[in-house]
Amino acid sequence: MLTHLNETPVSPKRVVVIGAGGFVGGAIAARLAAASVATLAVDRKTVDLLDPDADRVLRRLIEPGDAVVAVSAIAPCRTTRMLADNLALVAALSRALQDAPLSHLVNISSDAVYADGPLPLSEQSPMAPTSLHGAMHLARELAFAQDLAVPMAMLRPTLIYGADDPHNGYGPNRFCRQVAAGQDIALFGEGEERRDHVWVDDVAEIAARVLFHRSTGALNLATGTVVSFREIAEHARDLVGHPVAITGTPRSGPMPHGGYRPFATDAARAAFPDFSWTPLADGLRRAFGSRP
Repeated sequence: MLTHLNETPVSPKRVVVIGAGGFVGGAIAARLAAASVATLAVDRKTVDLLDPDADRVLRRLIEPGDAVVAVSAIAPCRTTRMLADNLALVAALSRALQDAPLSHLVNISSDAVYADGPLPLSEQSPMAPTSLHGAMHLARELAFAQDLAVPMAMLRPTLIYGADDPHNGYGPNRFCRQVAAGQDIALFGEGEERRDHVWVDDVAEIAARVLFHRSTGALNLATGTVVSFREIAEHARDLVGHPVAITGTPRSGPMPHGGYRPFATDAARAAFPDFSWTPLADGLRRAFGSRP
């Protein structure tokens, strides 16, 4: 749940987006720029957070009253080496921000911090990650909460899609690119598992609103609608219009999350009652419809 310290939206004095060179960070920086918010976009060229003096370099960039969006991470985190690097990265962030005169911190976390369960996940669901990726994000949340005495919000998006995604992960991004290239889509199993997918521009919009309201607490970013991967593939084929085949393949292991991971959206509706999540078909059309 979120608590708004600004009852009405107020533009921050300046927002420092750490990780602005990435998919999500870039979308947040673009959304803030569209609202004429003074923004410092920090990417790896500006500060390599794995360098020994990264905290000192970053600290020199922070000005009194800055709000910070912490996006930078090595993700998805799949190995113990990646986990160790992520912990070093968040330690550098914490050292840099510990004594900084911040007005607000917004951390982009992940729904992977939650345990699986048959009921829709809410902000009160147990945080018991079953993957290194989830453990990494939970460690980030705990580190910021312990080390920083500033108002902060933890945003936990589920699977994010968008045309600029660099990972080409199984799902909307890969399927739309495969269809655009005239390639057939091979599903895991029959594509029967159902997941929630959120458009990156919706993530950026919520992040901006959280900054404007100087919100604190935690919020899941998910549409509340689960869709099978076969349906997603069919949406991609219909959108691009190429006559590709969609086929199933034998699974090599169990379905992730038991094949079903729904979310409750009550907290988002309470925090931002005038906001509506973009339905998957509309988001795919807006993200990929004009792409080759």
